[in-house]
Amino acid sequence: MPQIEISAMTFGPFGVGRHDGKAVMVPGAVAGDKLEVEIVSERRDYAVAKIREVVSASADRRVAPCPYLPRCGGCDWQHIDYSAQVRFKGEVVARELGYTLGLEIDPVGLVEPAPAEFGYRSRIRLRVGAKGVLGFYEAGSNTIVEIDSCMVAEAGIRMPLHLARSLGKRVEEIEVVRDNAREVQVAHLKKPVSDEDLRRAQNVLEADSEIAGIVLRAGTSRATVGNTAISIELEPELSIDVDADLFSQVNRAQNQKLVASVMEMAAIHESSPVLDLFCGAGNFSLPASRRGARVTGVDDDAGAIAAAARNAERLKFRAAQFIAMKASATADFLHRARYRPEVIILDPPRTGALDLMEPIVKLRAPAVIYVSCDVTTLARDLRVLAGAGYKINRVRGFDFFPNTHHVEIAVHALLT
Repeated sequence: MPQIEISAMTFGPFGVGRHDGKAVMVPGAVAGDKLEVEIVSERRDYAVAKIREVVSASADRRVAPCPYLPRCGGCDWQHIDYSAQVRFKGEVVARELGYTLGLEIDPVGLVEPAPAEFGYRSRIRLRVGAKGVLGFYEAGSNTIVEIDSCMVAEAGIRMPLHLARSLGKRVEEIEVVRDNAREVQVAHLKKPVSDEDLRRAQNVLEADSEIAGIVLRAGTSRATVGNTAISIELEPELSIDVDADLFSQVNRAQNQKLVASVMEMAAIHESSPVLDLFCGAGNFSLPASRRGARVTGVDDDAGAIAAAARNAERLKFRAAQFIAMKASATADFLHRARYRPEVIILDPPRTGALDLMEPIVKLRAPAVIYVSCDVTTLARDLRVLAGAGYKINRVRGFDFFPNTHHVEIAVHALLT
């Protein structure tokens, strides 16, 4: 079997080395490892291999602290020392953006470490198996690895065993969401919510004083029992109240740093017109409104838009407006209406916003701030901006997801 040396990490669970002139991708590897591997698949430009033996371990390799690894597929970088995880993420971001955009980006200090590498997730989403078994998928399969606790979840997050067993075969997944004082459980059902589901959820709620509320969801079908709102502090003295089943960043401490960085990049002054695309419940819109901006927030999630509007009204941010519409359609509409924002902020899903880049270019905003959790789609979309005369002014990374390969990135682009 071939021996290879791992030279770098990729944006994914792989380390990469070379054999016979071809790149070899190896899950569970660490840059600096010397490995004996077995090639399991061949592609034209690369091969995928699995580790047969660690011949010589990288100085950055450690024994993963979680007892469910390596079976559990949740934490694909936990076998790497945390300081090295942050360093590797900076190198991946600098390499990917540098290659695509022709930039020289210093990876040193590029990614802000998390305050804690464990106990950081304010919400976890668990698969539910037979007889109420709770866990995460095994790496590369649909087999559930049963767990009793999760090391990356906040200390107060408990396993929702009672709800899982009460709903039985009707439930596929359960999210547990916490703020400082409340726990809300969100059950994702296989079929539309029934009266029996509601009765069982009510029984669980009444039997457990630590649960504030339960949300039952199945596609567009949604029902609640109890108080399902949570409070999220976006920055000091600015908190919003949202339903627990709406999207929110899982790492609240890092999100505050991200919000502060985006606001610094935006350099908002009184009455600045700001367009916030994929605004969600107002993660950036409301801090911008607090600074006096005239914010237009857009998202296709009507529930998130309603939450953003309610919070803006409660906070008396009267210059903020929120529109439930696909971002690409809205950008085109605003262009036809001759709307000219000074700043555009966008925070799309992992798939990026390629269909939105041309409408954004047409708006000719002096500044665009792109927030992304996927460096590959980010680089692809920024190439469109760069081709239209935008210059990358600043790149900052934030480690929202310690012990995984994921990283949150904010890029500030200026029209030249």
